[in-house]
Amino acid sequence: MTVIDNLTQQFGLMTWPLLICSILTVMILVERFIQVLLCTGVGKTKVTALLDKQNRHDDRALDQLAEQLKHQRPLLCKGISMLISHRHFTKPLREDAASIWLLQKRQQLRSGLRLLSLIGVISPLLGLLGTVLGLIEMFKSIALSTGSVTPSDLADGLGLAMRTTAAGLIIALPAITGSQLLGLWADSIMETLEHSLNRCNLWLEGMNIDLGNGPVKPCDTCEENPAYNGKSA
Repeated sequence: MTVIDNLTQQFGLMTWPLLICSILTVMILVERFIQVLLCTGVGKTKVTALLDKQNRHDDRALDQLAEQLKHQRPLLCKGISMLISHRHFTKPLREDAASIWLLQKRQQLRSGLRLLSLIGVISPLLGLLGTVLGLIEMFKSIALSTGSVTPSDLADGLGLAMRTTAAGLIIALPAITGSQLLGLWADSIMETLEHSLNRCNLWLEGMNIDLGNGPVKPCDTCEENPAYNGKSA
């Protein structure tokens, strides 16, 4: 007896719908986890330290930095590279470009999570449908039976009917939990991206933010700072 035949015997008509939902759940969870994991790895502190070492007036150094960050995997590096590449635009235009870029990356990070949530909703319903169909089939068999109905006959029928509900709940639990946790993780990454891009945008305007206290002041490599001597860092 093959695995499919065994599953069909265990879950009846709902075998294929539940099997498809379980396969999709595993595939989406693994793919989304890997995708989101690959987008992390660089935090706000590292980007702040990297910008503090740069002279925003040194176009050659900034072009090299943008090209270097562009080929790194974390989204934060790609975002900073995009913003530095648009440094000659006005601040409102850079903010618009950053907003569009952030929207695209948000959709990218949350791709597949709606389908995962949908699977979490319909899987218990499929299981319940399988249970109802199983009970109908069991009562039909009892009605057609000419002999006495034993407790073992009822137990077998009820067991077959209840297994689909259990399977639906087993599929729904990781689907809903994974969707919520991956969504929270993606939102956390987006908050980091938004904060760092705003920080970089201010830096390009000649402002520096103290992450500890929050005041805005002229950056160390800008002409607005009295300590700046016009030389590259």
